[in-house]
Amino acid sequence: MTVTSTDVRPDPGALPDTRSGALSDTLSDEAIGRGLARGDEHCLVLAHRRWARLVHTLAVRSLGDPREAEDVTQQVFLAAWRGRAGYRPERGPVPAWLVGITRRKTADALTARTRRLDLAAAAALMPPTRTDEGPEHVLDRIVVTRELARLPRDQRDVLTLAYFADLTQAQIADRTGLPLGTVKSHARRGLQRMRRSLATTAAAPVGGENTD
Repeated sequence: MTVTSTDVRPDPGALPDTRSGALSDTLSDEAIGRGLARGDEHCLVLAHRRWARLVHTLAVRSLGDPREAEDVTQQVFLAAWRGRAGYRPERGPVPAWLVGITRRKTADALTARTRRLDLAAAAALMPPTRTDEGPEHVLDRIVVTRELARLPRDQRDVLTLAYFADLTQAQIADRTGLPLGTVKSHARRGLQRMRRSLATTAAAPVGGENTD
């Protein structure tokens, strides 16, 4: 529920209208907290503006990966909005509340990362699903494995699960805990890198042959 000007004018202790740019910059932390508790979407925007850097910094320290930290930051503020009814301003300031959510979300991310690595390792060691693979299929697997090894970890994990475990992107998101959009992004970028690498390899002279 968004707080309107008619909601606040009769009560001197109520929140000012946060849709005003001038007032938005002067709102105290306590006022933003009260607004969040009351379901004011504008206070969520202000909270993100004021404390997203703090949340991201904490996530980077724990995860060591700025991209993962960006995902965690989004999850933290989404969780804060969804759980706003449970926030009690009298129990502590908004930053402390967000820090608590950040710790939980980074712990979840670390658990999901371990699970991804375990799944990727298991998938890479999976035997072929068919026993009648011809030489061309074996060669394809060798080439794909070699190119996957050259990718950044996140892209490699996603494509390994897709290729060797034959999982869809939705299934990968469900099993790894990654957002579906992140899975799609890793898959797209990984495939692009693999295509460029394969194209470069195909264009290179074979056995030092003189192309002049």
